[in-house]
Amino acid sequence: MNATALKIQDFDDPGFNPFDTFDDSFGRHIDSPYPRLAELREQARVHPQEYKVLFGLPADLTTLDMPHFSVLSYELVYQVYANPQIYSNRIFERMLGPSFGRTVVTMDAPEHTRYRRIFQKAFMPNVIASWGDNLVQPVVDDLMAGFVGRGKADLVKEFTSLYPFHIIYRQLGLPPGDQRIFHKLAVALTVTSTAVDKAIEASEKLGAYYEALTDARFEHPGEDLVSLLTRVEVEGERLPKEILVSFLRQLINAAGDTTYRATSNLLVCLLQHPEQLEAVRRDRSLIPQAIDEALRLECVVITGFRMALVDTELDGVRIPAGSAVEAVNGSANRDPARFADPDRFDIFRKTTTSRHMGFGYGPHVCIGQHLARLEITRALNAMLDRLPNLRLDPDMPPPRIYGVNMRHPEHIHVRFDA
Repeated sequence: MNATALKIQDFDDPGFNPFDTFDDSFGRHIDSPYPRLAELREQARVHPQEYKVLFGLPADLTTLDMPHFSVLSYELVYQVYANPQIYSNRIFERMLGPSFGRTVVTMDAPEHTRYRRIFQKAFMPNVIASWGDNLVQPVVDDLMAGFVGRGKADLVKEFTSLYPFHIIYRQLGLPPGDQRIFHKLAVALTVTSTAVDKAIEASEKLGAYYEALTDARFEHPGEDLVSLLTRVEVEGERLPKEILVSFLRQLINAAGDTTYRATSNLLVCLLQHPEQLEAVRRDRSLIPQAIDEALRLECVVITGFRMALVDTELDGVRIPAGSAVEAVNGSANRDPARFADPDRFDIFRKTTTSRHMGFGYGPHVCIGQHLARLEITRALNAMLDRLPNLRLDPDMPPPRIYGVNMRHPEHIHVRFDA
């Protein structure tokens, strides 16, 4: 049985738009959370309030009965991530478990350690490097062919919002005609805080599809990621189907959505600083530090959640067991105690003393960060090679990165020499 014989089911209400629901939940009307975060961080490094509520947004429905604490300084965010025996990922059993299922994000050690090392074997640097030519570059070439000769483009609508998802569809060997429905269902998995019924419907439909797909690939393996994940093992142990299906539910969001936003944000930062864009064009060895600086300044996942397992204290603030603790990555990344002139984009910044929190930290640090870096690097190299004199279009509105979390621009209008 191959993927083309399977059929993904759309929502019972095909008009439901999870993209708007998702963006609205993070305040699409808010240009930037950073001035407010700077004020709050100066007042106190820990605030007894949910992060979104600090901006006047509705509270998360899945954690209404929990005390919330927002942690804003670099030092304390580091402490939260570095002490999983105190600050647990089990909070995601509430927040994402109903839609994603039993995924590694919801686990603590030793269970998390046990399954993560199996997944890591499938995402080893040598495996990811082979995807560069076989998967990533063909998608880059296909998408750029649509506008490279035109002299102008909207890089979000025509490239970044499509690029990582098309890579994932190829990795999974999914039917091209069903990609739009897959994307809708995947995004709907993340709206548990506002539309839990839609999230569960998406979970059931994706789960049924992925169960059938993993069975098919186990019987008739190919070179795709699903086939690899059905075979990969560590010390004779393979992934249980429940864990694998939950991972596949999460993959489009974890690898696609974040990479699309990170690529978009990097392009905005470079286009708004043409002298740094030109420096990268001339010296491609600067690309890794340009990526890191964009992830610091405009990290996609601004806040990470944990649950206090015991009564504890941060910066003199008592945190009872069972509290939701939000490590605000975006605030840590702009903490002047760690980064000089933190609101300035500077790819030449000296970062030897502090790493950014764009991929999180600790045992749950992003497992796909190497693939994300590969995809962003390939995309940027292709644009620098094939879009000469790349610049913002002066006749169109400038790009606007918006929201208090999962930030990205809706458009990046550019011109270049065709």
